[in-house]
Amino acid sequence: MQLRGCGTALVTPFTPDGAVDETALRNLVAWQVESGIDFLIPCGTTGETPTLTHDEWLHVIDVTIEVAAGRVPIMAGATSNSTIEAVGKAKEVAARPGVDAILTASPYYNKPTQEGQYRHFRAIAEAVDKPLILYNVPGRTSANLEPVTLARLSEVPNIIGVKEASGSITQIAEALNLVPETFLVFSGDDAITLPVIALGGVGIVSVASNEIPHEMAAMTRAALANDWQTARTLHRKYLPLMQANFIESSPLPVKAVLAMMGKIQEIYRLPLVPMRRDTRSKLQKIATDAGVLTRPSPVAAPVEFFVYESWAAGPHKVILHRASCGQCSSGKGRPAGHDPNHSRWHGPFGNPNEAREATHHLPGVLIRSECKCMA
Repeated sequence: MQLRGCGTALVTPFTPDGAVDETALRNLVAWQVESGIDFLIPCGTTGETPTLTHDEWLHVIDVTIEVAAGRVPIMAGATSNSTIEAVGKAKEVAARPGVDAILTASPYYNKPTQEGQYRHFRAIAEAVDKPLILYNVPGRTSANLEPVTLARLSEVPNIIGVKEASGSITQIAEALNLVPETFLVFSGDDAITLPVIALGGVGIVSVASNEIPHEMAAMTRAALANDWQTARTLHRKYLPLMQANFIESSPLPVKAVLAMMGKIQEIYRLPLVPMRRDTRSKLQKIATDAGVLTRPSPVAAPVEFFVYESWAAGPHKVILHRASCGQCSSGKGRPAGHDPNHSRWHGPFGNPNEAREATHHLPGVLIRSECKCMA
């Protein structure tokens, strides 16, 4: 087993009734492997694991193992803020033959000290015979795993690496200087994959690779091979999409894009709720610009017609206008400068004939004409 390159922190698809969508999960895993991803991470944070039942958690891991069929390593998520429970979960996952490594995050909510985190992770490592990858994500756990503590943990057998999602390049650089060269440091943030690799990291545990597995794997491999021109080109192209996956709580954006791509249904479990409409529109544009979604052909706006009835100069006068008439303001068929107290607008109508027909029902009509915009 070689854990290196780009691994996808898989989303967990759900059906409309809230169950795990096994068909969509199988298709997603198969597509990831066929797209050249380097390894897979079922049941991480991106997989909405805190909302899964115990049986669902194991089932998602088992399905991923079955579909991957040994073609890529599996790094299964097993986290709890109770050390006893974290040890129990790690043991269950370690007993599965298809699991190559275990990803486990710092205890959340408890806010343990550095010594508390050290003992927590050491207890897990000593209880299992599978390699352990630690996950430092203080933005979600409120517990930062500091470089000095990570260096201590790197000496514990079975602890072979870390997914570093502190967001601090300075901290990651310090950690890389303190741990052995053989210790695996993965970026936990797509956008800083290249600087982490430049400092000595070995890859990325990625959210964006749910949407672009081939491209993220290619970018990561290029950087690891010192082909920085290719790596930078891919990074520039897909950086907006990487950043967009955090415009709302992850995994909302990535699941929304996957749904737009037709890979899954956009269904979450509470407390997550669908994205805001304005944010979704921005996300759709970013995904389209990145080439993930097909750019729709421009559709001409429907033409509307209005009837203008005026009695400012004595007898009623009725004129037909297009809504797009140059004399009209705000696209509502209202010529600029007319006094609303001496005029009335009727419509909109879908076509000129409907508008003309409407003039027959206006009382006291003496004149009926059409604006030049109707020509």
